[in-house]
Amino acid sequence: MTALANADFARKLKPVIVSGKEVFPIIEGGKGIGASNGFSAGAFAAAGAVGTFSGVNGLIYDEHGNALPEEYHTTTRRDRHEELVAHGIRAGIAHAKTAYEQSGGQGRIHMNVLWEMGGCERVMEGVLEGAKGLVNGITCGAGMPYRLSEIAAKHNVYYHPIISSMRAFRALWKRAYSKYTDLLGSVVYEDPWLAGGHNGLSNGEDPRRPEDPYPRVVELRQFMNEVGLHHTPIVMAGGAWHLKDWEHWLDNPEIGPIAFQFGTRPLLTKESPIPDKWKERLMTLKKGDVFLNRFSPTGFYSSAVNNDFIQELRGRNEREVPFATEPTGYMTEPYPFGPRKRPIYLTPDDKEKVDSWASLGFSEAMKTPDETVIFVTPQKAQQIHTDQVECMGCLSHCRFSNWKDHDDYTTGKKADPRSFCIQKTLQSIIRGDEPDDNLMFAGHNAYKFAEDPYYSNGFVPTVKELVDRILTGY
Repeated sequence: MTALANADFARKLKPVIVSGKEVFPIIEGGKGIGASNGFSAGAFAAAGAVGTFSGVNGLIYDEHGNALPEEYHTTTRRDRHEELVAHGIRAGIAHAKTAYEQSGGQGRIHMNVLWEMGGCERVMEGVLEGAKGLVNGITCGAGMPYRLSEIAAKHNVYYHPIISSMRAFRALWKRAYSKYTDLLGSVVYEDPWLAGGHNGLSNGEDPRRPEDPYPRVVELRQFMNEVGLHHTPIVMAGGAWHLKDWEHWLDNPEIGPIAFQFGTRPLLTKESPIPDKWKERLMTLKKGDVFLNRFSPTGFYSSAVNNDFIQELRGRNEREVPFATEPTGYMTEPYPFGPRKRPIYLTPDDKEKVDSWASLGFSEAMKTPDETVIFVTPQKAQQIHTDQVECMGCLSHCRFSNWKDHDDYTTGKKADPRSFCIQKTLQSIIRGDEPDDNLMFAGHNAYKFAEDPYYSNGFVPTVKELVDRILTGY
């Protein structure tokens, strides 16, 4: 890249006002349990960008920087949920303080929460009260966070909703956000086909047919302009790697003020809290290794590395057949189900499949909420049952365990064995267990770690080095 080209790009890449302060248009993605924390967020803020720590049940560290074990002392799901919420508040306050100290007064500090996490509003309120003045903004997605603006206004912080379409933001605006315009810090457009973690694909969008984000963001900007949000930045999230690839978005009146959220690239930095085994695995990924799926207990689509963990879930969902409790139509073949061996009825073709699966060890049938059964090994069935019993209510609604965090505390549906305990696996991977045996969220561009010359010979930059690199366009 010539110096002239670099200078031209730098002129187009303008600072933006985020959460009340001018910063580089670079925002650290918040991600989930422990994958961003006070140290990483503080480093991004110190570099003049926006740092984001995860408010989703973060890890708590001792004075030597070692993550403390997360222990539960109660026995019921509701009581464990109360412990989980209290832990989330303690961790959030600790990470806010760390980020503030590390930032040296530079940049901005945000906390990222998921609207569908268990006790979300209580965690937000607890952290903002306990870390008063240390958090500049709240980023929130995974659902329709109508009350986000009201909570932000109560604590005088900016709010940054994550949406995946203009229609979603319009609904939020008309119902709630139009009442709190002064604290709307940005609107984060998260590409539902490219972002890592949970994705906001609607029922009308095809997961196999990615859409160009440009016209979708233009549509969002047009609506924002209609309601007087001309100067409110849009944050493009999902698919951001080299900003040179987005040069036509810069200084573009159709797009307006723009910043870019990086979720995947910050994983591979010195300050990133993820374990070395996870970082090493990132460097081996190939194009297509990240898989868009709907296994999550949230019910949302999500993008994760297609590792052993995901492949086992794929196998579960492929070994699925419908059943009837009485012989009917084509369902005439009896199959003994459960400890009492009471018969359920399958089609002759499905009975052949089930017999072949059993010969491979997948002999245990488990009912789903959809009048189907899946087939797993007896050991896997026992693990699924144990995980469901040990649920601590990490989501507002969980299809894996049928938990709900309010009212009667149940979704009213059967627990779904086609899913998994997301709390368990995310705690495992962030604490250093084998990445291929756990849910490994990543954006679809994660394969570029292996292709980008910047990371050749296993180079891992500091956050400051990464920010400086991104500002060049690469």
